[in-house]
Amino acid sequence: MLPIRAIAAMAVGVTMMFESWGFMVPHQDPTDTLILVNKVNRAPAVPMTLVKPDVTPTRPELSENIYMRPEAAAALENLFAGAAEEGVTLYATSGYRSYSTQKAIFERKLEKMSEKSANASVAKPGYSEHQTGLAMDVEGETTKGTGLTSAFGDSPEGIWLAENCWDYGFIIRYPEGKTNITGYIYEPWHIRYVGIEAAKEIQEMDVTFEEYILKVRADRIVWLEGGQDGENVQ
Repeated sequence: MLPIRAIAAMAVGVTMMFESWGFMVPHQDPTDTLILVNKVNRAPAVPMTLVKPDVTPTRPELSENIYMRPEAAAALENLFAGAAEEGVTLYATSGYRSYSTQKAIFERKLEKMSEKSANASVAKPGYSEHQTGLAMDVEGETTKGTGLTSAFGDSPEGIWLAENCWDYGFIIRYPEGKTNITGYIYEPWHIRYVGIEAAKEIQEMDVTFEEYILKVRADRIVWLEGGQDGENVQ
């Protein structure tokens, strides 16, 4: 395993690759907890087991929108319970989304803004982390009902989540100031389950999920340099 300083230096050196979406992870296992889904890596299209975590949705009508993969659902229950023990109330807003649901969300965004702006805030169908069953959008008591906005990051719940979610196997998937790497605006409400070990390493290294995968999956990354033309990418 590379030392933290080495991966940090590597991350700086490959920023241009991320900015141009010039790397892909081929042949990903759709059931892998560390599957990378972003603007160039598709979400799994195979059926998966989904369960509803025993947590409170933001609104009762959203109770059918919070399904996750079993391991992620169990971790979310622990996360919410841990928050409650410290006087922090969290709500689940949106978990698994099918391709068709994501398509409808993206098309609604296009009705309100330019395609460039829509691309920065909502994933295109087939490229959403929510399709993995490992992601959840959350809200807190103090921001409940105001929608998913960056203000959540400054709320007591958002601050607690950012400081503690890794201890339960989650990361803030789209951190502030990392749009050039993740491709998305700051989303303090969007957490992604990666497992406790990976979440701890990502927290300690202070890197994005893309940078982390670059480190742990270096042998599976297709580099668009050194004479490799990327013909095996799919």
